[in-house]
Amino acid sequence: MRAAVMRNHQLFVEEVEEPKPGPGQVLVETLACGICGSDLHFLKHAGRPGGMGEGLFDPDLDVIMGHEFSARVVELGGDVSTLEIGDVVVSIPVLATADGMGSIGLSDQYPGAYAEKMLLTAMICQKVPDGLDPRHAALTEPMAVGLHAVNVSTIAKGETAIVHGCGPIGLAIISALSLAGIEPIVAADFSRVRRKLGVELGAHEVVDPNDEPTVAAWRRVAPNQRPVIFEAVGVPGMIDQAMKEAPPAGRVIVAGVCMEPDTITPIVGIFNQLTIQFVLGYTPEEFNATLASIAAGDIDVAKLITAEVGLDEVPQAFEMLAKPDEQVKVIVTPNARSRGERPASAS
Repeated sequence: MRAAVMRNHQLFVEEVEEPKPGPGQVLVETLACGICGSDLHFLKHAGRPGGMGEGLFDPDLDVIMGHEFSARVVELGGDVSTLEIGDVVVSIPVLATADGMGSIGLSDQYPGAYAEKMLLTAMICQKVPDGLDPRHAALTEPMAVGLHAVNVSTIAKGETAIVHGCGPIGLAIISALSLAGIEPIVAADFSRVRRKLGVELGAHEVVDPNDEPTVAAWRRVAPNQRPVIFEAVGVPGMIDQAMKEAPPAGRVIVAGVCMEPDTITPIVGIFNQLTIQFVLGYTPEEFNATLASIAAGDIDVAKLITAEVGLDEVPQAFEMLAKPDEQVKVIVTPNARSRGERPASAS
């Protein structure tokens, strides 16, 4: 089978060995997989000193990324009774093996969905509701990250929200805040395209930081409400900036995936007695609830998809996403016969 392989911080599309499902596993063909911002960071920084995975995996081994996906079951391993061949599924990206659990798509041991086929754990797969476009179902994973960040923040009506970054995770946070009835939501991004999507997904005020600092926009539209600050950019300096913007006893929720060393000014947090909360992933309940919300039309993930590519175009897609004025979420469809073909809907 074919896959996009990460090697020496570069991507190569080539033939790899097709995996075989073990007990409790299923072999699936990938229908759609989103390219995540953490994939971009991982390609650049993984295994390097101070970067993600330092000392945790061998940077000389190949990695097949891709952890936000939908897929169709093509083969059942032993002891699988919850799924049938042909089922369209999504899953939390972890794989259970005889050696334990591992993270799909962000390790050298558990290949992800930038491939024609991959392995999943049957018991944690969720069937995609009939009629839901697999490309939209694939965005369950990143949208669940936003829901989890909002839930962990314990933000309540009467508070407002500042969201730094309108990339996929920032947009997921905005969507979750909007569904929770939080207002106003003030967001910021340098990209005109992403600012527009921020408004469409529920932000009440979206600014270009070059024109107006986010905290100034908050003071302009909600001076009498306490802000909870969500950092969804993931580059050095953003946590420190959010800390300096936070009110006394304020809360900063860090959802951006920064894989480089960073620096903060502790005295800022000390003087203001800030709470800095780092968030990761989501619970199974949040994942399932997000899939249901997408299927019900409560979350319009179609707006996020700005391009669709086949496997051969994955390296170029990573370069495309370095231009945020043009792209937000690129979807990879490894088994489409042509770039323009859409995966069949779940039915």
